[in-house]
Amino acid sequence: MLLLTSLAIAVAAAAGLIAQGLTRLIGLITNLCFYGRLSTSFTSPAGNHLGAWVIAIPIGGALIVGVMARYGSRAIRGHGIPEAMEMVLLHRSKIPARITLLKPISAAISIGTGGPFGAEGPIIATGGALGSLVGQLVRVTTDERKTLLAAGAAAGMTATFGSPVSAVLLAVELLLFEYRARSLIPVVMACCVAAAVRIAFVGALPVFAMPTPSVPGAAAMACYVALGATVGLASVGVTKVVYWIEDGFERLPIHWMWWPALGAVVVGVVGLVSPHTLGVGYDNIEHIVSGEIAGEALLALFLWKWLSWTVSLGSGTSGGTLAPLFTIGGGLGATLGGVLVALAPGLGVDVKLAALVGMAAMFAGASRALLTSVVFAFETTRQPVGLLPLLGGCAAAYFVSSLLMENTIMTEKLARRGTRVPTDYSADFLDRLLVRDAGSRALVTLSAAATIAQARAAIAGIPHQGFPVIDSSGQLTGVVTRRDLDQEPDAGRILSDIVTRAALTIFEDATLREAADLMTSEDVGRLAVTTRGAPNVPVAVITRSDLIAAHARRLDETHTIEENLLGRSSTARTHLQQ
Repeated sequence: MLLLTSLAIAVAAAAGLIAQGLTRLIGLITNLCFYGRLSTSFTSPAGNHLGAWVIAIPIGGALIVGVMARYGSRAIRGHGIPEAMEMVLLHRSKIPARITLLKPISAAISIGTGGPFGAEGPIIATGGALGSLVGQLVRVTTDERKTLLAAGAAAGMTATFGSPVSAVLLAVELLLFEYRARSLIPVVMACCVAAAVRIAFVGALPVFAMPTPSVPGAAAMACYVALGATVGLASVGVTKVVYWIEDGFERLPIHWMWWPALGAVVVGVVGLVSPHTLGVGYDNIEHIVSGEIAGEALLALFLWKWLSWTVSLGSGTSGGTLAPLFTIGGGLGATLGGVLVALAPGLGVDVKLAALVGMAAMFAGASRALLTSVVFAFETTRQPVGLLPLLGGCAAAYFVSSLLMENTIMTEKLARRGTRVPTDYSADFLDRLLVRDAGSRALVTLSAAATIAQARAAIAGIPHQGFPVIDSSGQLTGVVTRRDLDQEPDAGRILSDIVTRAALTIFEDATLREAADLMTSEDVGRLAVTTRGAPNVPVAVITRSDLIAAHARRLDETHTIEENLLGRSSTARTHLQQ
């Protein structure tokens, strides 16, 4: 644990520096392409005076990204998190070393030339790639490499937004697929270090500063929950549109290397109509949650951003999803909040708080990272007044999304490739039961002094395949199987002469998970159960069948309420199992 945490801290420090370097590289490219000046300041392309020539800049950047993907690595395409999830689930968390270099450069080119993405996705992907690389250079297990990957990714998010707690939650909800001390502690420490690196460079102020919103009453809370549900419905539509567009590009009769350039045509045209859609748009999010943009300008901003981002992302270029989703969700939430204020001012709805709820609810619905969404909105604004509305609104969005969409914007691509991504985390049921509660007390043992014929007669009609052999004092000497007895030609031999394998034992206070792991590692189907006071005296036996039977209790606990609602008919049970 100490070594793993030390490695995670080193990865986080590097990821924090990479994040600062990437933002400066994006600033350099933006300043060169849109303003013709040499500067690394993080600048919005919206203030350019290029006129129609602005259309050519995203196209040029997309062409470069397409070439890098074609001749460098196709893995740089996409928005980072799904690709990291794929590496965790399918490739033992091994990300090729070249991704650590190619991903940030391609993203900087894409975003710096006006791509409507956030810098956070590529930084998360780069941090994860760095953690994976360290995990490949140092001798660690696959689980430990996964932890380093998650630590690097979470550190990247922290270094971008200054949101260490939500970054830890993002790692738990989307990358680790577990909640255990051995993985959580290194990720937490990594996020702390990345936050310190960020503070050293840019300070500790919230990334999206907003005025303090009004404290919501009961009526306003109900409105925020309803608003979250509405935004959750929109998140389903956004996700489906992204993959619908991606499917459209897949049907084009040209090589995928050229797709980003086609998508960039839309980015450039939209950028000409609405310049604020170009680039990362972090300033747009701050203006939305601060209430500085309203009315038709707000509606136009998030609709144009939605169009530009979905087409560009669907084309397979390199970029992130968090900032665009926050812009779209925040704009929709602020618009709906403005309508509520205009129609029913007595409800007490605050447009700024509606924007904040919409921002978080869009991400909660699209990714189903519920806790990440709530805490992220709080950390990036430091507005505790918004916590309760955020919790209600994001939960509503999560609920609507779960009802209407099988996969998320993060998992749809993986699901199409035949990979099932775990989304529900629960304690292992086998870890909750002890061997003594599931093992068979009807123990059948054979005496080491018995003959083969006597043993055959003793086990006649007993369904077990293996039997512990004990000596005259009741101590275990080994185990024989039914096959051992059937294949022995001399029925007069005693069992002690044919016992060739030691009996595997497990204590009765061990968990069924430990029993299952031991059976798997030793490739056996049964274990003798003993007590700690007499470790060589069998008191029971546990088999693979006992482990399967234990799940009957889990199924009963899971389906009881649902069956009471639907009825206990076989049709209802079949429906629930499906």
